[in-house]
Amino acid sequence: MTTPTPENQDQFDQFEDEDTEQQLGATASGRKRLFSKELRCMMYGFGDDQNPYTESVDFLEDLVIEFITETTHRAMEVGRPGRVQVEDIIFLVRKDPRKYARVKDLLTMNEELKKARKAFDEVKYVE
Repeated sequence: MTTPTPENQDQFDQFEDEDTEQQLGATASGRKRLFSKELRCMMYGFGDDQNPYTESVDFLEDLVIEFITETTHRAMEVGRPGRVQVEDIIFLVRKDPRKYARVKDLLTMNEELKKARKAFDEVKYVE
């Protein structure tokens, strides 16, 4: 191996940075992968290979992060400045029937779970 000179020092630094990012599981932008496990399972559930390409999962995660970020920023502009509330999300998805139905289903399920937990806790305290 050659010793780095000032001319080719940048080349050696570039490879060291790439190795470090791959070891940490970070993206090119330096973000940690948050949803890769869940996305792999979802991709398999929707017909992809059981072990999809890492590049495909990373690309899909970038799209998901971008969607969440943009939606959050838009929600912060709609209602009270600087705050995101459930009503803001509902307002943003109101014109997309699939998203609106999914949000309503998730909110309904959340309320049912809260009631079930409350009932379970009340029974537990009575005994």
